Amino acid sequence: MPQRRPLRVFAYCPWAGKVQDAAEYIAGLPQLDISSMTSKPGDPHLAKLGRLDADWHGESVRCFAALSHPELEFLPARVLGRPGFAELVGMQPPAHEEWWLIFYGQHPQALDKLAGPAMAALRRRGVRILYYAFDEATRVMPCFGEIAPSLSVLVHDDAPIHAPMRTLLRPECLTVHRSWVANLLPFAAPFNEEPLESIVFLGSEMGLTENRRRQIAFLKERFKDRFTAHHDHSVPVQGRLLLNRHKVSLCPEGRKFDTPAMAATHTDRPFWSGCLGMVPVSENSLQDSRLDGLAAGGFIMRYAHGDLRSLAEACERALAMPQEERRRIYNYYNERETVGIVVADLIAQAG
Repeated sequence: MPQRRPLRVFAYCPWAGKVQDAAEYIAGLPQLDISSMTSKPGDPHLAKLGRLDADWHGESVRCFAALSHPELEFLPARVLGRPGFAELVGMQPPAHEEWWLIFYGQHPQALDKLAGPAMAALRRRGVRILYYAFDEATRVMPCFGEIAPSLSVLVHDDAPIHAPMRTLLRPECLTVHRSWVANLLPFAAPFNEEPLESIVFLGSEMGLTENRRRQIAFLKERFKDRFTAHHDHSVPVQGRLLLNRHKVSLCPEGRKFDTPAMAATHTDRPFWSGCLGMVPVSENSLQDSRLDGLAAGGFIMRYAHGDLRSLAEACERALAMPQEERRRIYNYYNERETVGIVVADLIAQAG
């Protein structure tokens, strides 16, 4: 049996500080004073939003700290925020360890003008960088051109990489097109064999457009107490696993956003809804995407934008889905659509 590569991951988290053991950071996250870290310290509303955001990113760190792959020996992961970047740049990987830095979203731009030089310095020290953009970073993130030459893996959205940026990537950079996945540990929630015959709408306060309000009113009238609308900023992490008491999850699609980029995409909620064992229902996107493939495979129920009849039909199909089909969806998302599984496989592929 070939020897596994010893490998240590450093996960960037916007709510973290200096370089720290990831397990230690996760354990201390519930006690983290969020109110002092927002743009308006002491503002209770911003503190609430910050708490939701910090916990969401903490779950991503939890996933990166639990990476597993038959070809790789993952050493205890570490986490850092912007304050820890200078420390990481000054560190030298031991000869027997392979180091990887993981960024996602548009977090590289949090480093401002340091992004390009810092990542170049890390690359010279042998640190490899995986950037899971899941959006159109090559077209809109100002610092992408500066970090592109240092990347070992780039996960981009469904659209083609912006041509001028593609030329800056090194030939050996592994590039794949894959947007959102779930930041959940696989099979974190047991499969619920007898859920309520109900629908939960997983929206946000950002997405209560007139279109959404009309849909919510329609579904309340049609399904009565079998429909629940959740439209806070996000679902608290500790509450996500309890949502599988519902059979169906109605998930927002990116059309709710004002920016052209986000209007053509979707969110992560269909993915972690599937991981929880719910049947995801979502609007069709403005452009072809992975959700179309998932719909073709029966892993998501789609309905036409603004079409209430189509929405009702999709919800009815989801409510009528037999247990065997629901379990197939549950297994699929947990086996293929969680961030840890995807990232570990890409690191192994990068060699």
